[in-house]
Amino acid sequence: ESGITAIVGPNGCGKSNVADSIRFVMGESSAKSMRGSSMQDVIFNGTQNRKPQSYCEVSLYFNNKEKIFPDLDFEEVVLTRKLYKSGESEYLINKSNVRLKDVQEHFMDTGVGRDGYSIIGQGKIDEILHDRNSFW
Repeated sequence: ESGITAIVGPNGCGKSNVADSIRFVMGESSAKSMRGSSMQDVIFNGTQNRKPQSYCEVSLYFNNKEKIFPDLDFEEVVLTRKLYKSGESEYLINKSNVRLKDVQEHFMDTGVGRDGYSIIGQGKIDEILHDRNSFW
């Protein structure tokens, strides 16, 4: 049923990583918003036992049986973003290459987006409530 989904857990369990991943796949380009100094910081840099990767990838799956994306004729919509060390991003919807602009257009009326208040990270509620330019 519709409602609110919340991610709760102790410090360090990855709650912020989930929210960051959603913002990332939706097109976030601010390294500061992703808790890094450059966007390449989200790419695995390796360890003593594992080699570094040349890109990172996030896929977000949506149930589209009720046509939340009326212009996409799929029962499941998979949005994917790949970010390469070169800084170039690749966006895919159901494994087909699309532009970031296409992603933004498909999600425009869904309430989901990198800038939407549907994804609220730690410390953002106070900022929203005290923003002089907000709708309060």
